[in-house]
Amino acid sequence: MKSINAQDFKEMIICAANNLYNNHKYVDSLNVFPVPDGDTGTNMNLTMMSGIKEISDLKTNNASEIAKAFSRGLLMGARGNSGVILSQIFKGMAVSMESNLNIDAQLLSESFKSAKETAYKSVLNPVEGTILTVIKDVSNSLDQYIAEHTNVTIEETLAYALEEAKKSLNNTPKLLPALKEAGVVDSGGAGLVYIMEGLYASIKGESIPRIESSSEVVAAQTMVEGSEEGYGYCTEFILRLDESKKIFNENYVKETLSNMGNSIVLVRDEDILKIHIHTLTPGDVLNFAQQYGEFIKLKIENMQEQHNEIIASKAESKKKYGLIAVGAGNGMEQIFKDIRVDYMVKGGNTMNPSTQDFIEAFKKVNAEHIFVLPNNSNIILAAKQAANVYKDASVHVIETKTIPQGVLACMLFNPEEDVETNYAEMSEARNSVKTGQLTNAVRNSSTDGFRIEEGDFIGVSEKKIVSVAKSKVESACIMLDSMIDEDDYLVTIYVGENANKEDTDKIVEYLEEKYSIDIEVAQADQPVYFYIFAVE
Repeated sequence: MKSINAQDFKEMIICAANNLYNNHKYVDSLNVFPVPDGDTGTNMNLTMMSGIKEISDLKTNNASEIAKAFSRGLLMGARGNSGVILSQIFKGMAVSMESNLNIDAQLLSESFKSAKETAYKSVLNPVEGTILTVIKDVSNSLDQYIAEHTNVTIEETLAYALEEAKKSLNNTPKLLPALKEAGVVDSGGAGLVYIMEGLYASIKGESIPRIESSSEVVAAQTMVEGSEEGYGYCTEFILRLDESKKIFNENYVKETLSNMGNSIVLVRDEDILKIHIHTLTPGDVLNFAQQYGEFIKLKIENMQEQHNEIIASKAESKKKYGLIAVGAGNGMEQIFKDIRVDYMVKGGNTMNPSTQDFIEAFKKVNAEHIFVLPNNSNIILAAKQAANVYKDASVHVIETKTIPQGVLACMLFNPEEDVETNYAEMSEARNSVKTGQLTNAVRNSSTDGFRIEEGDFIGVSEKKIVSVAKSKVESACIMLDSMIDEDDYLVTIYVGENANKEDTDKIVEYLEEKYSIDIEVAQADQPVYFYIFAVE
């Protein structure tokens, strides 16, 4: 096959998404630290699912339209660093395919080159031995391969690209010592290889069905699709069709609208189109409809009482500042709300919020300037991507990587100061607090010089494992000893949902006996980590 059309490309992407879906738990397990928050595979899978949602009902004979729609879906659904980088990879591919009905080997090679360049630009400090290295190695090798083989098929091109991807992935431990010590390859790179395996399988005529087996995956899928029951907005509009815009196809429009809501009525009279629909996302409906013409009249009415507050806030004038933080646990949410946070994006370890999640939060805060506290290094890129997409406010991402950094940043916020001063003061919080986190090992490992057995209690401080023990209290105390120095004056203990009072009391007693330091205990109810410690 010398080239592929839009339908071929669509089937390839679906096959790739299914292959990643079937293997994403294995990708999760490749986390360097043997802790239960390895979520690279889950993030990449949910990101791909968001892209698939955009193209599943898209009917076109233009391959570039498939690429563009898929890229847009990935952009809005991107979760975690791996998901954001993946969205940028396909964004680069879509840019190179612009206006091409079909895709041949030369264009495919150019798309990988564009993917590499776009992905690298999206990361401030690219690290080799990651998914970035894999896409770079594939691009560079493919460029040379095409130059030397001018008459190759798509199958041959993808077969070569896949082999180069596997070679690059297997080489990642040589580039990152942490991977070598843990005995794993890079998780993001592995996810990309599974995607490429799916692309190649499809072009060979093989089908990879999705294997539904995990209730956890179903729950995650629900999070993307939206779990609210009913349709909250009665949306009606009259549109004047414009022949200079997208060609109107009644069956396609009805089919697309049926995926956005129910109670659909569509009436056309020459160039006038009237539509009625009950939907949770009226903005999506209007954006879709505007591809075909201009609105003459529109009306949106709230049908669910719980949305009254949102509607009312939109009607009010914007306030100057809004604060958004990411966190999990009822106690954690209350802690942040007590220090001026307007809205909590639920997430953190094991479930990173998407670009779309942040955009919805921006809308609800309704402020001129919004400060975002990701509180996790794996969420910063998605927050920044959302900030770049959102145009209705000035969004400032404070690159907090831990909960304690986010808490301190909020405490330093001053509503009387200007944006620049607040940004500088809040950003400085990252250097003013030390963070420690205690959890279980989920597998045997050798990391940071420790021999770790599944079930051990691990203390992680500043991205390094600093304690390993058979008891929570022992591991916590060893970690705290490594964190506290003579200049520190305060230890805050954020107690997780799976911690118990007896262990907490023992840790507090240990600190009181050994150190002359203030101690605060906060019931945060966070998952994954029994304790999060902040040392100032």
